[in-house]
Amino acid sequence: MIKVGIVGGTGYTGVELLRLLVLHPQVTLQVITSRADAGTRVDQMFPSLRGFVDLLFVHPDEASLELCDLVFFATPNGIAMQQTRALLDSGVRVIDLAADFRLLDIASWEKWYGMKHACPDLVAEAVYGLPEINREKIKSARLVANPGCYPTAVQLGFIPLLDAGVVEASSLIADAKSGVSGAGRKAEIPALFAEAGDNFKAYGVAGHRHLPEIKQGLARITGNEVGLTFVPHLTPLIRGIHATLYGRLTKEVDLQALFEQRYASEAFVDVMPVGSHPETRSVRGSNRCRIAVHRPQGGDTVVVLSVIDNLVKGAAGQAVQNMNIMFNLPENTALNIVPLLP
Repeated sequence: MIKVGIVGGTGYTGVELLRLLVLHPQVTLQVITSRADAGTRVDQMFPSLRGFVDLLFVHPDEASLELCDLVFFATPNGIAMQQTRALLDSGVRVIDLAADFRLLDIASWEKWYGMKHACPDLVAEAVYGLPEINREKIKSARLVANPGCYPTAVQLGFIPLLDAGVVEASSLIADAKSGVSGAGRKAEIPALFAEAGDNFKAYGVAGHRHLPEIKQGLARITGNEVGLTFVPHLTPLIRGIHATLYGRLTKEVDLQALFEQRYASEAFVDVMPVGSHPETRSVRGSNRCRIAVHRPQGGDTVVVLSVIDNLVKGAAGQAVQNMNIMFNLPENTALNIVPLLP
């Protein structure tokens, strides 16, 4: 059994991790930490977990994380980098669901996240946890940087086109929409029901912290820097990301065949039939990314539609997928979840 600890178990990502891990046949939950709610029963805060989790939240200073085989950090940015070195030195493997180890350029990370990095030397060791491109490296990783939600949806949509070299990499566009749970479980005016409900708006147009992560990931595919315009939007949904991606074709290609062949062996990427329009509700609660590819009016613009659940394939589900790879388990263990409908 894999002895698992979760640091920061009171957010949406934390409770989603718990939902998935309690049904994992090879996992034993050892400890779940919270500074503010130490001593509180987990199922008191999250009644959905009654009968599944019989633990109390523990203060991080009192948690014996070094006794775990793997620790997930479901914390705000800047927390994992303070504790990861000691865990690695104790032989504990780490998956960080925040952004502490995603960007290789430390100066860029410090600019976008507004703080000094505590362990820049570990960034070079961290493996970017997008299984569809890094599966072999994830297998032997001590430290995995779980991708962000927008970057997951956008990269999975662009990868086949860039792999094949059939679009202009200098003029990519990602128009992406997210539900309010992407902002986390905290009290903020923009996330209030009366503010987010019955409303739709763009934000971060001048620059969003997921932009450098997406560009870094796409540059790994092409071998060169890419040009990307990324515009995120907030929608009146709880869960879900819908990314509409645009590229200028440079070669004639059977787009449907290209995507189907690239993802033929990927359990969690579903390339839909020609003419499809995937919906966010078709992946709600699941670790699946559904993709459709279009070429409007037979022109030179390709349009890719990519949808995920931001809390699952965009966070906790992908983290469990990475754990399965790291411990040589079937990748779909505890993740064969039928999406919720309605």
